[in-house]
Amino acid sequence: MKATDLLAQRCAPQTAALAADAVASGLGVLKDWREQDGSIVRQFQFKNYYRTLAFVNAVAWVAHTEDHHPEMTVNYNNCTVRYNTHSVNDGRGGLSINDFICAAKVDALYNTAAAD
Repeated sequence: MKATDLLAQRCAPQTAALAADAVASGLGVLKDWREQDGSIVRQFQFKNYYRTLAFVNAVAWVAHTEDHHPEMTVNYNNCTVRYNTHSVNDGRGGLSINDFICAAKVDALYNTAAAD
């Protein structure tokens, strides 16, 4: 799995959670993300509140287009994004490929924003 492969994919309904080795592989590709309590999580830093909110709105666009929505915690100059898939494991939740697809797209947004 490569970041470019994830960026090229679209989310689709998922019912099976990823195996531990697939999660480890995904985290190897998305180096700044970590697994925490059945989710993948990353904190993004910004210069000010305006840039933080601009990023949050861009993440909302990704969530809308992929129909896969993260939990976000927003502060003045940072935003924590948390992905998991509620529909896997008979509704008990877990990680799916959708989480990694969206995380890669959010990383790409951040890399673009950081260049400004």
